[in-house]
Amino acid sequence: MLIKIFFTNSIGTLVSRIFGFIRDMLSASILGANIYSDIFFVAFKFPNLFRRIFAEGAFTQSFIPSFIQTTKKALFTYTIFTRFLFFLLFFSLIVTLFSEFFAKIIAFGFNDETVALSAPFVAINFYYLPLIFCVTLFGSLLQYKHHFAITAFSTALLNIAMISALLLFQNYDKETIVYALSYGVLIGGLLQVIAHLLALKKNNFCRLFTLGFRYKNKKDAITKESNQKFNRAFFHSILGNSTPQIVSFVDTTLASFLVTGSISYLYYGNRIFQLPLALFAIALTTGIFPKMTRLLKANNEIEASRLLSQGFWILAFLLTTSTLGGYMLSHEIVWLLFEHGSFSKNDTSNTGFVLAMYMIGLIPFGLAKLFSLWLYARMRQKEAAIIAAYALISNLIFSFALIQSMGVAGLALAGSLSGCVLLFFTLRSFGFKAFFAILYSKKLIVLLALLLLEWVILRYAKELIHGYL
Repeated sequence: MLIKIFFTNSIGTLVSRIFGFIRDMLSASILGANIYSDIFFVAFKFPNLFRRIFAEGAFTQSFIPSFIQTTKKALFTYTIFTRFLFFLLFFSLIVTLFSEFFAKIIAFGFNDETVALSAPFVAINFYYLPLIFCVTLFGSLLQYKHHFAITAFSTALLNIAMISALLLFQNYDKETIVYALSYGVLIGGLLQVIAHLLALKKNNFCRLFTLGFRYKNKKDAITKESNQKFNRAFFHSILGNSTPQIVSFVDTTLASFLVTGSISYLYYGNRIFQLPLALFAIALTTGIFPKMTRLLKANNEIEASRLLSQGFWILAFLLTTSTLGGYMLSHEIVWLLFEHGSFSKNDTSNTGFVLAMYMIGLIPFGLAKLFSLWLYARMRQKEAAIIAAYALISNLIFSFALIQSMGVAGLALAGSLSGCVLLFFTLRSFGFKAFFAILYSKKLIVLLALLLLEWVILRYAKELIHGYL
């Protein structure tokens, strides 16, 4: 079942990311790397930050254990849904009213004129957040029943909507194109919600909301206790799961002080880095988590450890080979994907350097996500939050230490180094002895031999590509 779930999530993620790269290639060609692309990426950064926190960890890893434990599933689901949705709609309205303030928070280095230009786009894009919350909660319910396909494939709908906006408005001025992209984000989010609603109806989950509405005034001690447990777990999970996203957010803020185009270099480099992270680490951990939670709740630690070991070796092979390939061919990958139209050779060089620095963090971020599942399944979210705080503090230290000497690439390297800190403390909480028991295997020799072979092939391929160029 693990392999089936992994491939379902991976294929869905791959399809979504293929459309995402088509979107990015069109963005690079039509917008290039300039003030308008920087403005859109800043506007999309805020809701995208929360999307990743919600969809790739914090909410799901708090909701599923609480949902499994509670005996009042309908009432619990309805309460969480309505409370979060109303709060996010209210928050979105606040962002609309004070959009310049929030634009300044995201890109502190922008001057007043650029902030004013960014403000309406920040307001529009932020309404994607309530939509993606609905998608995340609906997706969590489907994961509980081991239905992963809809959530995995649905992100493609967002990318298709944005691609359509770019193609329809490519001959307009750049400000109009950014408006079109922003509304494309909202249309894509609405399509994702509709797709999940159809899947919920098919799996007879809509009755949870109708029953919850019917008994909304009949809350008891069990429901209140479930809500309190979820609140504590969710708050800590936000901190514990959001390290890569907050690191990326900090990078964008610091990059706004650098030369024009720096935010775009970070965005394009991070987009490529996110592909193997989502395709392998996020896809695998999403599939493992519900089953691991059930096993640990039943005190079946041996089977849970076996499941974690299987996940580790799958990720070990996929992440290490991806890291080596992405690092060695970083410039060539960026050239192939983005050097068209308004995207220049200098943009390729800068983005390639950023990508190489990001790839260093692929293994630590991916493995930290896997081993943190053990903490979340045991409801040790507070411990994971403390570990994340160590990583965030180290990221700030590394960022300020490297930004002057390395520029925008220093920010990417700082994020990767903070990933190493995250992995170290996660493994310490999991137990180094238990980790090394997994690591000491004949598979390690096979992995090292495979990496050596890959290195030889990549060196030869790199020489061929340079000869062609």
